[in-house]
Amino acid sequence: MMQVGSGDRGVLLAVAAIWGLNFVSATYALESFTPWMLRVVTFLGGALILAVVAAARKISLRLLRPRDALHLAIAGTFSVAGFGALSALALLNTTAGRASVCLYLMPIWVALLSKVVLRENLGRNRTAAVLIGIAGLSVLLVPLLKSGLSYGALAATGAGLSWAIGTVYLKWARVPSHQLTVTIWQLVAGGIVSVIGAILWHESFPTQITMHASWGIAYTTIMGTAVAYLLWFGAIARLPASTAGLGTLLVPVFGMLASIVLLGERPTITDIIGFSLIFVAGLLALPSRARTASAHPSPAPRKTR
Repeated sequence: MMQVGSGDRGVLLAVAAIWGLNFVSATYALESFTPWMLRVVTFLGGALILAVVAAARKISLRLLRPRDALHLAIAGTFSVAGFGALSALALLNTTAGRASVCLYLMPIWVALLSKVVLRENLGRNRTAAVLIGIAGLSVLLVPLLKSGLSYGALAATGAGLSWAIGTVYLKWARVPSHQLTVTIWQLVAGGIVSVIGAILWHESFPTQITMHASWGIAYTTIMGTAVAYLLWFGAIARLPASTAGLGTLLVPVFGMLASIVLLGERPTITDIIGFSLIFVAGLLALPSRARTASAHPSPAPRKTR
């Protein structure tokens, strides 16, 4: 019997709130930082913060199996680097609220990939969450489709798919290391890919940083990267990937609320209907107090990867 209680629900809600506000903070940071350089600073800065925490707690960063380095490099490339760079490009080419809508198709991708790759049983609640979530996202996507998909919308959709691939891959790989270790090495992988991207696109550190950008880069590094990814990868280790993924359906709701308060964006009636449906889907997707392990069968152990 796998006990899933209020602690896991609280973690998913915390991640949703942090990443929802992160859309606004990243928008502020992009006033001064280019997309790749933003991710270089936030990913490597987040990794450094967590490395200090690991050192203080005397947690080894050594991986237990040589192949785990490859697993974390692949997972970090998709769920950290690909997600981070494409989401930054999205924010430069559309509003934070709209970017959050296209980006957070990713819980749907995770649920579908988990069903196919991990053989997870979605069950009634998560199946309902997927269907209601698709309905809500469809309502929100109608205005975008009528005006033609923008570069920003396509970048946000690509970011969500990249994140979903990395999430499901990490669950499949089952890296048997401490949560901090798993998080740090994925952020390092994402940071390295971002450095390569910055070099190829001839991006450099800004010579002047606005006050908004300073606040944005600080929040995105500390909360949006170090804290949120630590909580998120811990949730992935404890919960079925589809449960954790669908729990993030609430992110665009928090993202839109933050955009309204801090950026002055104004939702339409369509937005309100769509986000209401997504809110219901997100609540349905949150884990119940207890689930049996047999309800979510794991893949048979593999000898090699």
